[in-house]
Amino acid sequence: MDMSQSKRKPYVRQMKKSWWLRNSLYTGYMVREGTCIFVGAYAVVLLWGLLRLTQGPEAFAGWLDSMHSPLAILFHLIALAACLFHATTWFSLAPKAIRVFKGEELIPAKPIIMAQYIGLAAVSVIVLLVALLA
Repeated sequence: MDMSQSKRKPYVRQMKKSWWLRNSLYTGYMVREGTCIFVGAYAVVLLWGLLRLTQGPEAFAGWLDSMHSPLAILFHLIALAACLFHATTWFSLAPKAIRVFKGEELIPAKPIIMAQYIGLAAVSVIVLLVALLA
């Protein structure tokens, strides 16, 4: 018998739009994934500044002036908070995503997480030094 001729109706589980609010793990996941909106928007802002830089000093100065508006400053603060939240949650998830063994033993999560923070601090210092010395 052809399935298109069947009189039975398949079971379709109802899914409410607030499904992710019922479990704190799902809520944390959705909030973390929502931070990508701010990370992406901030990338667009930086790319826009790079475009203005290629268009000459006046265009870049106009972009810099627009970054001093209260709305732009508020956006940057929200984007910074979103990026920090995203980074800290990702760092805590990394030991679950990549299991590192030393011989037969699994390395605990704490050293892996701390290594990421040390790497982040080192890269941040290098970028800051390059920016200050340029």
